[in-house]
Amino acid sequence: MLLVPRIFADFKEVAAAQSTRHGGVSLPPYATLNLGLNTTDNPKHVAENRRRFFAALGFAPEQTASSHQVHGAEILHVQTPGRYHGYDALVTQQKGLLINVSVADCVPVLVYDPVQRVAAAIHAGWKGTAQGIVRRTLAYMAETFGMHSADCRAYIGTCIDGCDYEVDEDVAVHFDEAFCLWDAARGKYLLNLKAANETQLREAGLLSEHIEISPFSTVAHNCDFFSHRAEKGITGRMLAAIGIKPVTLQV
Repeated sequence: MLLVPRIFADFKEVAAAQSTRHGGVSLPPYATLNLGLNTTDNPKHVAENRRRFFAALGFAPEQTASSHQVHGAEILHVQTPGRYHGYDALVTQQKGLLINVSVADCVPVLVYDPVQRVAAAIHAGWKGTAQGIVRRTLAYMAETFGMHSADCRAYIGTCIDGCDYEVDEDVAVHFDEAFCLWDAARGKYLLNLKAANETQLREAGLLSEHIEISPFSTVAHNCDFFSHRAEKGITGRMLAAIGIKPVTLQV
């Protein structure tokens, strides 16, 4: 059910994970752990799936916060649980609050600063990546919380890999050639969102050894992860979540 980042293992106050497609109750084409609120799956199944995922991290659904994502670069400082709208990055210092983003090919990025004890969950599709959402979130955290990027740890989660992400010139023009290579055989550009977001983390001041990157791809490993592209738009959604545990759980 869970991919647990190793990068946060030294910080017992942190709960963090990305879901897989296994361990839920949804039926095909959403089998089985569909966590997407905006799919046409049975809402009761989605609610049970979300309860299971949150419980595995030590949280109840009413202790979580998310946003209806718009593929932008707006950032929200979350202090209370709830469902918000229009934000693709959430940050919090609140104990007992699990923030999460929804993905099915886009890049989830989780960040934690163990000094200021502030966490971020970022949804970075190609539009958000092109707008520098990761870099902007770290700048926001520094300004709002006095965070220093060199103190942070980050996890770049499972998404569509560069060898699978074919795009046309209208997308490619937004990226440096290092991240978007022309493949003459396919007649397409291949966009590497993991590398682009890793570069934003490093340029913001994170140390390379403080960044973990999932080795999995939603397309190449579609049997374990939902992929909007591989499944032609009819599929479930995964969550990537991070939070600071309630004091009673910090053992």
